[in-house]
Amino acid sequence: MSEKQTQPCPHCQKPITLYQNPVPTVDIIIEIDDQVVLIERKNLPYGWAIPGGFVDYGERVETAAVREALEETSLQVELVTLLGVYSDPARDARQHTISTVYVARAQGTPVAADDAKTVRLFSIDTLPEVLAFDHRQILDDYVRWRLGKYDSTATT
Repeated sequence: MSEKQTQPCPHCQKPITLYQNPVPTVDIIIEIDDQVVLIERKNLPYGWAIPGGFVDYGERVETAAVREALEETSLQVELVTLLGVYSDPARDARQHTISTVYVARAQGTPVAADDAKTVRLFSIDTLPEVLAFDHRQILDDYVRWRLGKYDSTATT
C-alpha cells in the first residue's frame, strides 16, 4: 500500500489527499464457433493474451470491451456474459489493474490490428500453456464456465 500524499488545494491552500487507484481494464474472450480468439502481443509484456485493454475516461466497460475487441481483432462482437472481475495487484507487472472480463461471440475471420502482432483461433484443448498477465487463470475459469462448473463469486 502506498503512503498517503497531499497537496495544497489551488483555491484555498488546505491540504487535499491524492489517491493512487488501480486502473480499469477489460478483457474479452471471443468465441467463434467452438474456438477462442487470442492475440500475440506487439508490446511488452510479449506473448499470447486475451484481447483487451484500458477503459477510457467516461467510457462504460461494456463499450470498452466491444471497442478493444474491434481494435485488436477487427471483429464486431456481441457480449454474452460477464465472466468475472480480476483484481490481483500482481496481475500486471506494469501497474495495478482491475480487469472486467467478458465472454463474447463473433463471426468472421479475425485480423490482427492495433496492439496485436498476430491473431489466432484456438480450441479450448489447444490453448497455449503460457499466457501474458493472469490470462491462464482467466481461461481456466472460462473452461470451467463452459462446463458449468464455475462460480464467479469463489475466491482463489
